[in-house]
Amino acid sequence: MFIQTEDTPNPQSMKYLPGQDVLGAGTMGLDFPTPESAETSPLVQALFDVDGVMGVFLGGDFLTVTKTPAVEWRHINPAILGAIADYLSAGLPILNKEAQDAVAPDSLDDYEGETKEIVEQIIELIDTRVRPAVAADGGDIVFHKYVPGDGIVYLSMRGACAGCPSSTMTLKSGIENMLKHYVPEVTSVEAVM
Repeated sequence: MFIQTEDTPNPQSMKYLPGQDVLGAGTMGLDFPTPESAETSPLVQALFDVDGVMGVFLGGDFLTVTKTPAVEWRHINPAILGAIADYLSAGLPILNKEAQDAVAPDSLDDYEGETKEIVEQIIELIDTRVRPAVAADGGDIVFHKYVPGDGIVYLSMRGACAGCPSSTMTLKSGIENMLKHYVPEVTSVEAVM
C-alpha cells in the first residue's frame, strides 16, 4: 500500500493520504486530541501507540497526525506509515459501530425562519469554499452555532488547523471577511476550542 504524505502549515502535523476513503466523502471529520478520546477508533488507538503521537484527525480521504514538539518526523514517520498501512490493508473498520453515528452532517433543527436561511447560507459557504481548502492542509472546520442578535458565527478548527499558528488569521482575515461579504448579518467569527 502506498501512502502519500504532505506537510501542513502546522509543523507539528503531517497529512497522510492512503489512496482510499478513511471516513468517506461528505462526512464531517473526527478529531482525537488525546489517547482517551480514541476508544471509538481502533485505527486511531494504533496510532496513539506510536511514541510521540499527540493527536489524530480523520477526514474523508485522509488522516492528519500531530506529534509532540520533542520528536522529529523522521523518527516516527515510519511507525505511523506502518500502523496505517497494516490497519487499512487488513480491511478493518475505521470506527466502531457506536462511533459511526457521530459522523453526520450539521443539523439545522435549532433554527427557524430567516435565521435558518442565514445558517444554511453560512454552512453552504463553509462547505463549498472553506472546507476544501482547509482539508488540503490536513484539517477541517466545523460550524457550531450562529447567534442571530449579535451576528456571531462560532467555528472550530480541527486536525492540522487546530494548532496551526495561522489559524487565527485564517478565521479572522479569510473566513470572517468572506462570510461578512456574502451574509451581511454576520458581524464576526469566533473560534470554539
